[in-house]
Amino acid sequence: MYGGDIVLRFNVTTSEEAAALSEATNILFLDVWETRDDWVDIRLAKDMLPSLLGLLPTSLHQSHTPLMHDLAQSIHESYPSPAFDRSGTPQDGNAFTPALRSASSSEENLFFRDYQPLSVLAPWMRLLASLFPTHVRLINIGITYEGRDIPAFRIGVHPTNSQQPQGKRQTIIISAGSHAREWISVSTVNYIAYSLITSYGKSPAITKLLERFDWILIPSLNPDGYAYTFEVDRLWRKNRQQTSLRFCRGLDLDRSWGYQWDGEISRGNPCSESYPGEAAFEAVESRRFADWARNETENNNVEFVGFLDLHSYSQQVLYPYSYSCASTPPSLENLEELALGLAKAIRLTSGEAYAATSACEGSVTSARDKNDVKSIHPRMETGGGSSLDWFYHEMQVRYAYQLKLRDTGNYGFLLPRENIVPTGEEALAAVTYFGEFLWSIKGIEDDSPAKDGTLVSPGMTHREEELRDVSRWVHPPTEADLRSDVGESRLADDEEEHEDTDLGQGTKQWELKRRRRRR
Repeated sequence: MYGGDIVLRFNVTTSEEAAALSEATNILFLDVWETRDDWVDIRLAKDMLPSLLGLLPTSLHQSHTPLMHDLAQSIHESYPSPAFDRSGTPQDGNAFTPALRSASSSEENLFFRDYQPLSVLAPWMRLLASLFPTHVRLINIGITYEGRDIPAFRIGVHPTNSQQPQGKRQTIIISAGSHAREWISVSTVNYIAYSLITSYGKSPAITKLLERFDWILIPSLNPDGYAYTFEVDRLWRKNRQQTSLRFCRGLDLDRSWGYQWDGEISRGNPCSESYPGEAAFEAVESRRFADWARNETENNNVEFVGFLDLHSYSQQVLYPYSYSCASTPPSLENLEELALGLAKAIRLTSGEAYAATSACEGSVTSARDKNDVKSIHPRMETGGGSSLDWFYHEMQVRYAYQLKLRDTGNYGFLLPRENIVPTGEEALAAVTYFGEFLWSIKGIEDDSPAKDGTLVSPGMTHREEELRDVSRWVHPPTEADLRSDVGESRLADDEEEHEDTDLGQGTKQWELKRRRRRR
């Protein structure tokens, strides 16, 4: 499989090129891997290249470079070590025992040395829950199309204090694996979960976050597809649901949600990698997740205050909206502020540059004219029906993000196993910063977008104190870091080194002066 396939990066500079490339990929049913400001990555068979170029303007005939010359070999190298057979079952019973070590020795933890199949992941989750019953519970989000559970960790501690009234439990969701081939997202949620669980009572910063919030961590929202990538097709993206065409199975879980679902564009093509189904929430796993979330808020005294959906690849922190680049979320400035903070927390931890922008602008090509005015090119695929927009708008989760992990195209979805721990570390830095940011805000519930797009309350009490020190854990930036003058030696050097990176594409420049300071 994929023996004659290659991955090409097309450099797109005009709207005409973007429109032609989009139309050609639809005609030829090509697999669009990723889209950024000025490039599009596409997988195709080598013998399809002449047909593709025949549909494109001449300006694109030489405007492409190969990312992977031997896709089949890259796929082979991405699978777990020989301790596994093709199904993901350990040949040696002790090969992948989910040994638990201290968080400081995570690189020595055998579990994170490789990508883990579902047959290892499920018992590992059960083991963690059984070893740490004081602050960990294993819950079930729902049942997949093929009848598998969608397991998740609920991590948190409820301190007993009779002098304080018990209100709704504020909860943060971290999900991954909607797209089955994005293995690094699954491993990263596992890394975050393991770190939070084993650091309770050891790290004061993490302990306080687990006392302040409940954390729902869903390693794989698409267990059927995830299992299929280990057993049959490494690059499978969708779930395994039957469609109207017997030979084209699967729906895109991140295009089937109910808010701004625009399946009219691609509903007639079940073979499309982004096929959203015939109606909103037709994808079983998306519907189960939405039903679970509604039930939590309506019947279980839960208030969702944060949502992080992990994907790969392209290294971006994305905020609403995904469905349209023309629509502006009502809390845009707050979304931007936290997005930039998350990107900087990652950069200060690992040196990796993550761009911060809207989910729509992060998935389209664009260009700037001589006056630095940005123009958006036609989209390669629909952005409607995303979980990001649904949680932000329908569930009124004010801080909702999609975090696209490593890398920027060298390996794409086939990121080598050596990146599991480094990616986990930088994502953990972002998650810790995320929790600290929400913790420092009063009235989280008072600035959520109403379903008509307006703010429930026109004001919000901004942070009242500096972000607490978590340096002994992951060294995310404090508020003092964010406010510090560029003349300060450490940050000055850092900014000079990265001033030409794509963090915010040069459009935001840490616009703290522009952002609202509510008191």
